Amino acid sequence: MVNENPFKSILKTLEKPGGEFGKYYSLPDLNDPRIDRLPYSIKILLESAIRNCDEFQVKSNDVEKIIDWENTAPKLVEIPFKPARVLLQDFTGVPAVVDLACMRDAMNNLGGDSNKINPLVPVDLVIDHSVQVDVARSENAVQANMELEFQRNKERFAFLKWGSNAFQNMLVVPPGSGIVHQVNLEYLGRVVFNTNGLLYPDSVVGTDSHTTMIDGLGVAGWGVGGIEAEAAMLGQPMSMVLPGVVGFKLSGKLRDGVTATDLVLTVTQMLRKHGVVGKFVEFYGEGMSELSLADRATIANMSPEYGATMGFFPVDHVTLQYLKLTGRSDETISMIESYLRANRMFVDYSEPQIERMYSSYLALNLEDVEPCISGPKRPHDRVPLREMKADWHACLDNRVGFKGFAIPKESQSKVAEFSFRGTPAELRHGDVVIAAITSCTNTSNPSVMLGAALVAKKACELGLEVKPWIKTSLAPGSGVVTKYLEKSGLQKYLNQLGFHIVGYGCTTCIGNSGDIDEAVASAITENDLVAAAVLSGNRNFEGRVHPLTRANYLASPPLVVAYALAGTVGIDFETEPIGVGKDGKKIFFRDIWPSNDEVAQVVHSSVLPDMFKATYQAITKGNPMWNQLSVPSGTLYAWDSKSTYIHEPPYFKSMTMSPPGPHGVKDAYCLLNFGDSITTDHISPAGSIHKDSPAARYLMERGVDRRDFNSYGSRRGNDEVMARGTFANIRLVNKLLGGEVGPKTIHISTGEKLSVFDVAMVISSKLLHMLSSPVMLYVLTEKSWEQKYPGLCFNSGLLMRYKSEGRDTVILAGAEYGSGSSRDWAAKGPMLLGVKAVIAKSFERIHRSNLVGMGIIPLCFKPGEDAETLGLTGHECYSIDLPSNVSEIRPGQDVTVVTDNGKSFTCTLRFDTEVELAYFDHGGILQYAIRNLIHTNH
Repeated sequence: MVNENPFKSILKTLEKPGGEFGKYYSLPDLNDPRIDRLPYSIKILLESAIRNCDEFQVKSNDVEKIIDWENTAPKLVEIPFKPARVLLQDFTGVPAVVDLACMRDAMNNLGGDSNKINPLVPVDLVIDHSVQVDVARSENAVQANMELEFQRNKERFAFLKWGSNAFQNMLVVPPGSGIVHQVNLEYLGRVVFNTNGLLYPDSVVGTDSHTTMIDGLGVAGWGVGGIEAEAAMLGQPMSMVLPGVVGFKLSGKLRDGVTATDLVLTVTQMLRKHGVVGKFVEFYGEGMSELSLADRATIANMSPEYGATMGFFPVDHVTLQYLKLTGRSDETISMIESYLRANRMFVDYSEPQIERMYSSYLALNLEDVEPCISGPKRPHDRVPLREMKADWHACLDNRVGFKGFAIPKESQSKVAEFSFRGTPAELRHGDVVIAAITSCTNTSNPSVMLGAALVAKKACELGLEVKPWIKTSLAPGSGVVTKYLEKSGLQKYLNQLGFHIVGYGCTTCIGNSGDIDEAVASAITENDLVAAAVLSGNRNFEGRVHPLTRANYLASPPLVVAYALAGTVGIDFETEPIGVGKDGKKIFFRDIWPSNDEVAQVVHSSVLPDMFKATYQAITKGNPMWNQLSVPSGTLYAWDSKSTYIHEPPYFKSMTMSPPGPHGVKDAYCLLNFGDSITTDHISPAGSIHKDSPAARYLMERGVDRRDFNSYGSRRGNDEVMARGTFANIRLVNKLLGGEVGPKTIHISTGEKLSVFDVAMVISSKLLHMLSSPVMLYVLTEKSWEQKYPGLCFNSGLLMRYKSEGRDTVILAGAEYGSGSSRDWAAKGPMLLGVKAVIAKSFERIHRSNLVGMGIIPLCFKPGEDAETLGLTGHECYSIDLPSNVSEIRPGQDVTVVTDNGKSFTCTLRFDTEVELAYFDHGGILQYAIRNLIHTNH
């Protein structure tokens, strides 16, 4: 039932010369002085609540909560939010479209209208995560890598092309177009929507955690789980806690030689220390005028790394200048400025500023920022460049951890000699084997991209070279970068150093770094070397960039070039030469580093509006390989049971119209016992599929050659592969293994050490009673299984059908469980393995939401407590008693956990809102959405 909007009286007309732009809900017409003191980011939530108020999904009381933000935010009140649009990339987009297709089937089975499963808001899906750096250091790299990308992903791409035709309101941007967040910034971002004559602020939720990059454009955007995004597509309001807002005041200007990357790494460290999880960060102050829009976007991009929901920069004149630069029309820019000024959401620094209220305050003088990098294993472990050599040697000495590798003193100077294509070569600890200019964080920023090209030019003119065994690559975030590099005449110098363009998409930063040379790989593994990667990315978690680079450092693009030239991270750039020039003279870092003025001059002369217009006019036209893909017609997808890429998931198989109700946990085994900072890469890796893994066995049994395994990320449309890939990260540290590193765990009742998938299946299935040795079930081939058990299908689905008769499992974890990418398979996978609850010291925001969406209970230890302080080893059985009636459960209530050896402790139930409890009652957010749509239809 649609009710009349109670705020219709403030619906006004926005005039323009000779006519009108449209209607809008006027915040000033509420005549409430509290609104003027609200942070700009909260005003966007307020406008959305007013515009969508129907006294059903969004109520007048919700509007009052937001207006009274100063008093209500500290109380953690719940509000609904309906974003203007949804953003997807292909790694997360494929499973989202799979879920939508499956939901259509479920609607049919329950007697509903399957066409109700259609996006009600614009959905933009950019295919950017599938390209790998298979070919590097070659003029032909872009074409060669794209051909391999299509060979591997033809089935996935055809499925997405089907989805763009089968679903309304869905735009699919073909492969080879750029990185989703740069495309969003330069092209998709509206800033202000005009839909059928109604004006309102652009806002977006995306299934990639770095959706926050658009915050630099003054668009409210953040990452959510795929399942939460799917519900938003279907018109469900997102339930969120009204966030606190940290005011971050900027002053001064960056010193010469300091980059936006240095700034964002400094900001990340400051905000991590301050504590901003679940909060907005809003930037303000006179220093804002010194930051280009691209610099702002760099800072906003890394919101997940500093833990905030958003890093927001309100719209001002710098924003309008960027919109003009990127080819937005004068009419559009005029509408944006007029609307935001009328609603007092535009910052004009030429006018007196109203003092805004923030939850807490931070300040940074930009002059205090110094050159730095971050690593070797976490983005917020910043190291000033002047301290890098000392820090590196300390990492070699330190015990194994985020800042340590525990290399014995006598082994630290080890030299591994090998032959590289017939030439003698050497590797040492800390030598660079991958140097990648990659990632949306930096490739959207002309100053650092052209800065890197100027470093290359100076280095080439002085006669410096990059060692041939270092895998160098350049993956721009859009075709605009190529245009301005060519216009500047600097691309040839990058090519000369091996930084040829390899493709347009996410590459090394998400683990799509491709293989390194076999001789280099052998030298690393045979000598147990700590090899290094240096990349201009935003994530450097262990095992993410490449399995053989244990040290991974985040750096600006110019520094990536500098470290490639040096060949090692163990160098003091102040006192040691970076190399020897063509005349035998020692060349130092200062000799190749450009000044800010040099960079600014090249940016001004090379980055032009026509480049953006030409690039994006052609973006949806695709390329010959995309255009030749044939796709099935019809609004219901014809599932192919033999497909190893697209498979019908089991989520709705036994679904009825009646919600199943809440569930507790009874005598559950601990599947895994973790420490702090377990990332979604640990839980559900996106990279290569190891030849000895359960996923590899599954693929080989279906005739897939090892060379065609592709990556886990590319196979997210197949639940069979992804369940087997859950906790398959080769760098997994599970306390049940007593220090051993790898994707295995202990079957508690037998003490056997198996892959996590195999143990989960043994625990959760009564099929083990059918075998004299339960382990045999997982080493049988498909053929031998059928001989032993004729008529029983060999797949995990059979095991799943026995799950309800088997044993539940739980996971123990430390702080920041689920940090990293907003990866819905990091919740779907554990659910399919039978995990019923995760007990952790704290959760990353998006991952907790994903667990809730999949019906997994998130519990937090009380402050000062964890598994170790409570004496929990993970060898116990765990019971969690919850009422069977959801009305008896409260958000955030205390829950008692009892073990079979007599221990009892209290945890906080991390269902944070009433709506999340409703999802739990329904068995998950998608089940809730389906039942809701059917009821609404009836």
